[in-house]
Amino acid sequence: MPALTPFHMAFPVDDLVKARAFYGGLLGCPEGRSAEDWIDFDLYGHQIVAHLVARRSEPPHSNPVDGHDVPVPHFGVVLTLDDWQGLANRLTEAGVQFVIEPHIRFKGEVGEQATMFFLDPAGNALEFKAFADMGQLFAR
Repeated sequence: MPALTPFHMAFPVDDLVKARAFYGGLLGCPEGRSAEDWIDFDLYGHQIVAHLVARRSEPPHSNPVDGHDVPVPHFGVVLTLDDWQGLANRLTEAGVQFVIEPHIRFKGEVGEQATMFFLDPAGNALEFKAFADMGQLFAR
């Protein structure tokens, strides 16, 4: 697998104070540059930018995956199993309501992974996952 480089993603939020508390506080993302209407965060070495926009009224979409309705769009990071479990515990202790509870998907199959889905305060869906064998990340 080639060396990974950081990705950049900009996404909408309707309250920068809540975004700062969620991404900076709960998820522990260090804050980078910011302005009156956006904030850079370091999400495990990747640059994500919360941009202030009016609340969206579009209904959420989902696709069925392994017996769950997976929210689309969503974003997140593939973590080590230890980091994934630590984050799952922290989110549970903080009372985060999961869209899809932390669990093992595709158990015993190609691509077996730990996964969880939850929403940020603006309704953006996030998925964090982990593989016991990172070689399974793109396995078919």
